[in-house]
Amino acid sequence: MTLVMGILNVTPDSFSDGGRFLTADAAIAQGLELARQGADIIDVGGESTRPGAERVEPGEEVERVLPVVEALAAEGLTVSIDTMRARTARAAVDAGARLVNDVSGGLADPDMARIVGELECEYVAMHWRAHSPQMDATDAYRDVVAEVRDELAARVDALVSAGVRPERIVLDPGLGFSKVTDSNWPLLARMRDWAGDHRVLVGASRKRFLGAAIARDGVDAADPAAREHATTAITALCADRDVWAVRVHDARAARDAVQVVSAWQNALDPEL
Repeated sequence: MTLVMGILNVTPDSFSDGGRFLTADAAIAQGLELARQGADIIDVGGESTRPGAERVEPGEEVERVLPVVEALAAEGLTVSIDTMRARTARAAVDAGARLVNDVSGGLADPDMARIVGELECEYVAMHWRAHSPQMDATDAYRDVVAEVRDELAARVDALVSAGVRPERIVLDPGLGFSKVTDSNWPLLARMRDWAGDHRVLVGASRKRFLGAAIARDGVDAADPAAREHATTAITALCADRDVWAVRVHDARAARDAVQVVSAWQNALDPEL
């Protein structure tokens, strides 16, 4: 069954919920609430990667996330750390995180692959071409599926060479990263063409390309909250295709979608 990864941004400037959970107490409470709503994994991040976002200082990132990771792990929750920095990844795993979710796939920090190999934790390698201020300008593909496939394969090779076990690697197509609107849809529709046998994480939640798809009179497609139903539709499609996990803001809606798909599939084949 598809897992639900709940997004917990301990940041002032994330595109959908920046500033809502900036204090440790607020973030811990939200992490517990996401788990109650059905999140299997709580993904804690201390640096916004929205288009145009500037990088946060390394020490500040650690200060934001560490007490949250430690508290949620102490409650028995499965925690992932959303970071591009090996230093933050190590500190978070030492504090109880079980998974490193790196939107740069190891490209932003040359130490990341080695550190993840040493930590022996699960690792999400996302397709990435540039930091937030430049990423929209790198949305240039002749064949987005083939290029994402090849660029992710190169990351997998580098990770394995650095000591990361292949079975610990999860691939993420990087929806919205160097992909503004139309570049995203082929990656969803042709998932196995770029992912091969790897597990897949899909992070479509409330992103711009969903707003473009639902744009019509009476819908503010520029409002991230207006994209929530579209996000749930993506979750259902991912669950139907046995995607490993979806990364979402609304854990309850995602859990409901996954369970409805599971019930449907069980009715089709009681052996599932």
